[in-house]
Amino acid sequence: MAIMVSRTATLLKDALNYRSMRQDMIASNIANADTPNYKPRDISFEQALIQKKAALLKNDNNTLKMAQTDSSHLKPKEESSSFKPTVYFRDGHMARNDGNSVDIDVETTEMSKNSIMFNAVIGAMKKDGMIYKSVIDASRDVR
Repeated sequence: MAIMVSRTATLLKDALNYRSMRQDMIASNIANADTPNYKPRDISFEQALIQKKAALLKNDNNTLKMAQTDSSHLKPKEESSSFKPTVYFRDGHMARNDGNSVDIDVETTEMSKNSIMFNAVIGAMKKDGMIYKSVIDASRDVR
């Protein structure tokens, strides 16, 4: 059983994994720009992230969590992750004579947007970690 530092850290980790997978998908589209009959693919995680956020950040102040004080006690039920990407073909672009519909301008724009979002998630992870660092630093000064 892994230790969960914070609910936000779990969500940020999943968001970072999504951004990384999307970057790979866009790079694959650019690499196949000259492949006949290639259709650009994209990956959608936004809806899954919204559902995961709602599950992680739900208000559970009035629930009593099961404590395990002895190794013979039953373990709490682990929730299975339904966090799955949706891969789809990006439509709406004119196909060339060879059937390829990759638009380099669209792909580089999507890559730039994804890179900005990736850096924003990294920044949020740093801020989340700085909260714990400041608590540790503050407790070090108290004697």
